[in-house]
Amino acid sequence: MQVFSCPGCDQLVFFANTACLRCGTRFVFDLDRLSMVALDTGVEPCANAVVAACNWRAAGPGQRCASCVLTRTRPADDDLRAVAQLQVAERAKRRLVFQLRTLGLSLAPRDETTGTGVAFDLLSSRQAPVTTGHAGGVITLDLAESDDVHRERIRTKLSEPYRTVLGHFRHEIGHYLFPVIVSQWDLPGVRALFGDETLDYQAALDRHYRDGAPPDWRERYVSEYATMHPAEDWAETIAHYLHLRGVLQTAAAYRLRVDGPDLPGTPTPSLASDPAAVDTSDAGALIDAWLPLSYALNAVSRSLGEEDLYPFVLSPPVMDKLSCVHDLLLRAGAASTLPRHAPR
Repeated sequence: MQVFSCPGCDQLVFFANTACLRCGTRFVFDLDRLSMVALDTGVEPCANAVVAACNWRAAGPGQRCASCVLTRTRPADDDLRAVAQLQVAERAKRRLVFQLRTLGLSLAPRDETTGTGVAFDLLSSRQAPVTTGHAGGVITLDLAESDDVHRERIRTKLSEPYRTVLGHFRHEIGHYLFPVIVSQWDLPGVRALFGDETLDYQAALDRHYRDGAPPDWRERYVSEYATMHPAEDWAETIAHYLHLRGVLQTAAAYRLRVDGPDLPGTPTPSLASDPAAVDTSDAGALIDAWLPLSYALNAVSRSLGEEDLYPFVLSPPVMDKLSCVHDLLLRAGAASTLPRHAPR
């Protein structure tokens, strides 16, 4: 996430803010400008400003913003508990849409006639079961994932080191992006790394929940779930790449860097990282900047008595997969005519 400032007085404000505490200026986030814009300049707030706690700009009066328009189904306004969960989910989705835009990518609303675009069905499972997942451009989220207690219970049950609403969205958008950014000429190379995505999914799912991940999964995969099927390995890798890029962008925006520690046995280069100086076109440079930063973040988290903030290990095969998705996303972003924003 980049740093934002008040359009009235340049005070530091944050991505979800709607007003400046210093000068009182009210503003909305403009996805095209990637900045906050004062409401008194004639811009229109999103029609979901109340129900989804949305602080984004809309194209016109009574319209939804570029993030909210992607939501095809949501709870009724009078379902107050579900609406509260919806606001958490929409806040995470806005971060996803913002990040993709900074990479030069845009999500268009689903067009069932052409079979293009993406739709989000954000559903409450209190009335009927809901399965979080992706199918044919439609991303479904069980809004119960917005509840910290529920999400932690599921995370523990499935032995997952990390589970967030934003993580769900990044994973599911990975599924959506596969046919969007992987051409037929890319398939041999992608399959050499991830496997054949056309393999029987149900059989793989049954096997995974019966036998679990192989004992040596850390040597080739970023997570246990990634071992289930090549399509899940791809989606987990996309999500992980977006995690990595998001944190590096935030660190760069705040000029957060790591200068050490300096250890006699540390090989060159040392355990130093300056995210603001990294060449974001180079996957290797991104990983080199990420690893020392993640070590420092984990050390800080442990000092607070918490578990590792970044509970993952990047083996060489996983780094190769991250480099693959980096190159494909970079190419897709470069081919777009959308404005890009450097992760500084």
